[in-house]
Amino acid sequence: MLDYRLYKGQGTEYIVLLHGIGGSSNIFYKQLKPFLKKYHIVAINMPGHGKSPDIDSYKERFSFDSIVREILKTLDHLSIRKAHFVGVSLGTIIVHHLLQTEPGRVRSAVLGGAITRLNLFGKSLIKLAWLVRNFIPFMWLYRILAWILMPRGNHKSSRRFFIQEAYKMKRKNFLAWYPLAGDVKATYSKVQEKSEDVPKLYISGAEDHMFVRELAEDLRGDSSSELVILEQCGHVCNIEKADEFNQLSIEFMDKHESKQANIS
Repeated sequence: MLDYRLYKGQGTEYIVLLHGIGGSSNIFYKQLKPFLKKYHIVAINMPGHGKSPDIDSYKERFSFDSIVREILKTLDHLSIRKAHFVGVSLGTIIVHHLLQTEPGRVRSAVLGGAITRLNLFGKSLIKLAWLVRNFIPFMWLYRILAWILMPRGNHKSSRRFFIQEAYKMKRKNFLAWYPLAGDVKATYSKVQEKSEDVPKLYISGAEDHMFVRELAEDLRGDSSSELVILEQCGHVCNIEKADEFNQLSIEFMDKHESKQANIS
């Protein structure tokens, strides 16, 4: 089962927090206090992150299907049938796959720095990183990717935090996530069709140059989604613009709370 932290707050419903690659649930440190005023929180560490099992410990092929199964297994253990999901970066890809495969488990979804597909530069970058992976330390690779994703001065705090968290990750686990990059587009391809009844709020920075343009294009015509663009903000909007992110998220989840808790 995945490593998780359970925080008891106010109210009856749960928020599930899903972090980005190389990070951990610690990336939501600016969300805990405001979210707990109205919700309980389950902060999950992805496979190969935090104290979750190493990726090579799984008998089945590592895939987005297996990741979603592990997340749901954790929620089943906690007797949580349905929850609000908040994902950032890689976490949004996992939420998208969940929306395609098990939409009934999602009460609402907040997706920060969402990724629906990679542009040509992103695909080339992933391929290049994979080619040189055996020739340079993986932390050099991670630092380079962090600088490319978050290049500006106002991205410094989130860039530093991401790099700091990645030092806690094993090289083999970091590299095991790489082959999944080719499946990113597939995790979103049927989201609108399969989860049209699930309300979704997308929050992205205007300076999230790798993903925001493709995201805006893909969300056109999706009546179940809202997109908010934060000015002077990069990829990790929940850190860079925490107050705005928190306010938008809480107002959205409050609007879509169940009148009767669906938690045993």
